[in-house]
Amino acid sequence: MHTIFEKLSEMRIVPVIVIEDAAKAVPLAKALCEGGLPCAEVTFRTAAAADAISEMVRAFPQMLVGAGTILSPQQADEAAKAGAKFMVSPGLNPLTVRHCTEKGIPMLPGVCTPSEVEQGLSLGLDVLKFFPAEAAGGVNMLKALSGPYRNINFVPTGGIGAANLREYLALKNVIACGGSWMVSGELIESGDFAKITELTREAAALAK
Repeated sequence: MHTIFEKLSEMRIVPVIVIEDAAKAVPLAKALCEGGLPCAEVTFRTAAAADAISEMVRAFPQMLVGAGTILSPQQADEAAKAGAKFMVSPGLNPLTVRHCTEKGIPMLPGVCTPSEVEQGLSLGLDVLKFFPAEAAGGVNMLKALSGPYRNINFVPTGGIGAANLREYLALKNVIACGGSWMVSGELIESGDFAKITELTREAAALAK
């Protein structure tokens, strides 16, 4: 397992962020750090993503900041240039995975079927995103995958919140969970960083 993923396994939760205004990146990063989760997956769904990553890394160099919704090698390069330490994608694109591997960038592509897991194996991966987790069978599906794929670990994302987090983290093949309940778009947009810190602290406590 790559050292970046080992660090994620220590944190147990990866806050998944959609941010529209890069000016909110630093106070958001501060809220996450103060809440006990100094990591983030900033999704490339907005024009502000690269700038937000850059601002977070500059202000909090100790944070483990990655880029999500990476759909092409070009986006991976843009995210890496901004300072992202790892890449996450909703699906498994061999072209993007190989590109990141060749550049030494940890890549976490999304899978939800045995065939996709085996495609990840063929590309030399041992940690995969399980997405969309709840819609794709959730905890029961991950239990089923643990039998034939004993050397693969997962970061389930999609439909995970405070109510079911512990159920996922109890699985031996889950190193961390991705979630956005503590960093919702509404909280970020309204600038309620105190609430984000509070929810982050509660989430971190649940993961212990």
